[in-house]
This record gives sequence, C-alpha cells and structure tokens, in this order.
Amino acid sequence: MANIEATYYPQSGFLAVLGAGESGVGAAILAKDKGFDVFVSDRGPIAEPYKATLLAEGIAFEESQHSEARILQADLVVKSPGIPEKAPLVQALKASDIPVISEIEFAAQYTDAKLYCITGSNGKSTTTMLTYYMLQKAGVNVGLAGNIGKSFAWQVARSVFDCYVLEISSFMLDDMYRFRADVAVILNITADHLDRYDYQLENYVASKFRILQNQREEDYFIYCMDDEETMKALPIHETKAMHLPFSQQQLLTQGAFLDEHKNIVINIPNKETFEMNIEELSLQGKHNVYNNMASGLIGKAMELRNQTMKESMSSYVNIEHRLEHVACIGGVNYINDSKATNVNSVWYALESFSPDIILIMGGVDKGNDYEMLRDLVKAKVKAIVCIGKDTARIHEAFEDDADVIVNSSSMQEAVEMASHLSKKGDTVLLSPACASFDWFKNYEERGDKFKEAVMAL
Repeated sequence: MANIEATYYPQSGFLAVLGAGESGVGAAILAKDKGFDVFVSDRGPIAEPYKATLLAEGIAFEESQHSEARILQADLVVKSPGIPEKAPLVQALKASDIPVISEIEFAAQYTDAKLYCITGSNGKSTTTMLTYYMLQKAGVNVGLAGNIGKSFAWQVARSVFDCYVLEISSFMLDDMYRFRADVAVILNITADHLDRYDYQLENYVASKFRILQNQREEDYFIYCMDDEETMKALPIHETKAMHLPFSQQQLLTQGAFLDEHKNIVINIPNKETFEMNIEELSLQGKHNVYNNMASGLIGKAMELRNQTMKESMSSYVNIEHRLEHVACIGGVNYINDSKATNVNSVWYALESFSPDIILIMGGVDKGNDYEMLRDLVKAKVKAIVCIGKDTARIHEAFEDDADVIVNSSSMQEAVEMASHLSKKGDTVLLSPACASFDWFKNYEERGDKFKEAVMAL
C-alpha cells in the first residue's frame, strides 16, 4: 500500500469511525495523528478502557447511537469489520459515494513495513502467532495485528516495526481495495460466516481471495494444494506473485511437502532447502502440519536461518482457547477449543484426539452443515453436551451417531454433565462449532467460563 499513491482516499477532512473497539479506536488515533477531524460512533456502549483512551486523546465520540446526518457528512469512513455491508447506515454511505474502508486498509497507507498476511477459515490464529514467534526468535523487529493483538492502525501511529504479521478475516478483506500483501497466505476455505455472504459459498471464497489484490512479481502467494475450494478458485483469481503451494498429499518441486519419512521439506527458488520431521513439531495433528508448512514458507521466503525455524517450530506453545489443555482431573483431560466457531475447526479438533470424547458444542448457529463431522462423531464421540440457544440442529444432525446428546442451561452445568459422563482416559472437549453471542460476549469469555467450571470440579 505504501508504494501506491495515497491520493486514492482523502488525506484530510472529516473522518468518521464506525465502531469503538480495538480496531476503531486505533484507526481514530492514527487519523487524529494524520490531521483528520475525527468522530467515533458506536451503536452500543463503549468499553471503559476505550472510552478513557478517546477522552485522553481528545477525540469526539458517541455511544449507543449513530448520528446518521453527521456521519453522512464524512469525507472518509473507517468501518469495524463486525458491521455488515447490509447495515442501513453503510448502505446510505455507499449511496452517497463516501468511501468506506477497513482499519487495515486505512493504516497500510501510512507504513512502509513489510506485510505478511494470513487468512483462511481455520488455523489463522495459530499460523499467525507461530510466524510472529518465529520472526521474533530470529531477531526481526516485527508487529502483530489484524484479528489478533493490538490494533494495526494504533501500532502504525505510535510504534515503528520493520514488518507486521497480520491475521486477516474475510470481513476485513471486504473493505480492502488498494492494500498490498508482501506475502499473502490462504490456509483453507470451508463454509463459514455464510450469513454475511447471502449463504453463497462462492461469495465467501471471493472475499478470501481479495488478499491477492495488487500483489506484484516480487511478492509471494502461499496456499494449500490439498484444499478443494482453494484449488477450484485458483484459476479465477490471478496474481503476479510467486506461487508457493503446500501439500501433505503431493511431492512438490516448489513449496512445502511431506516426504516419505514424514519430513516437512520446503523448497523456494534461490533459498536453502529446509527439512524437519513432523514428530519434532511442538504442535501435533494433521492440521498443525499444514500450519507449520505455511509458517515455514513465510520464514524461508524471508530467508530466516533453518536452525531458528526449527527451534521455533519445536518450542512454540499454542494460543489460548485453541486446543488449549486446561487440566487432567481423575484421568480425564479437559480441552478448551472455544475458538472453534465453525464446523471445520471442530473437525480438526476431533481429528487431534483419541476416542473417547465428550464433546461440548453449540451456541449461535451460522448455517452450519454438520455432515462432515458425522464419521468422526460416530468413531470418537461417546456423548455430546449442548450449550447455547441453537441445540435443535445438533440433535437432528447427530441423533443416529452419538449414544448420548443432552442440553445444559449454563457452562458450569455443561462441564458438570461432561464430568459425570466421562471416565479415566476420556477427553472432555469444548469445541462449539458456533458463535458465542447468545450466552457470552465472545469466544474468549466462553473459553474462560469453561476453564473456571473445570477448575471448580
């Protein structure tokens, strides 16, 4: 973005920010620093820490409403990724030809840092954090942002980094136009968030492929050759960037693959070959081999030393709420996978553990198709404990595959039920496949409540 002329969007005037969370407040700070007249508007209440920041920065704001007439006077609008395109205010802005962009798009125009960008339906956070960890261990001056960590715009405004690892969601990509990734990664694509995409998978796929916009010949595009939806869409979405595929099913001359000895092999033209046995990885499971391949390709493209990469990939500890081991009580392992908000994430979780599993799942159903879980549930799950409001579809989906399916009225009750249903050697797995907004503020609170309930047993 820094190399594209910044006249595409207004560089001064009245800038409105919709949403006063991490990304919105960060965008407001950067806009203020760049001389804009800034107004922040949130339809709900603003969390106290963010309100305190806006007051300290002298930035005008409102909460629990949108003053539409005022916002429609903006020269530029930065929108929270959580606000859908179909929201009446967004539609009114578009009808008025007022540019509406994401925080990532806005901030990228003000930095010359290299941008390593990771998207995908599953594994984004793990791959982003592993890449960030690897670059830190290599002594690189690197920032972490996007869907994770501190606001990208906030860091561009108040910090100085040589590069950023950005976890980027489809919602962010929808409001990105001139942004350019030095390295673009698509890990996988499975049906998710279809309620935001008119329940059309091709719309969601097209959103993911927006990460390739504006890439040049010296950039890299990293993707999974084993992922059906990615490969179907590949011919439609061209990029000048060098292709670096990864696969566990094919031997590749360029990219990353698994050899007959279960070694990850990474080959990039004019770079030293990298090899590491998957048994040495700190993150185990088939899905984590893919995550390590993607991170390894970024590391190798950036010419990190093989030894640094191996040390990183063998010592990295997974992020909170993603297959997080909470406790072993009475010989039963309790696993917090609250970040699994879609069916494919649950598939990866079930694939990672041996039978017998007591699965805690449910919440706000986003149009889930549970068919892909059927064989794993039949083979590995001895009981399902439902949480949240949308339990009927879980009962319908698995009534022939699970011996026990019960509903709970709270996370505490769900954990107590799972404890009674389990015996030594079993695994109690919270992997909801659903959004958390019925009972909880977010998936983090859901995971925290699970951990509290486990520790109270």
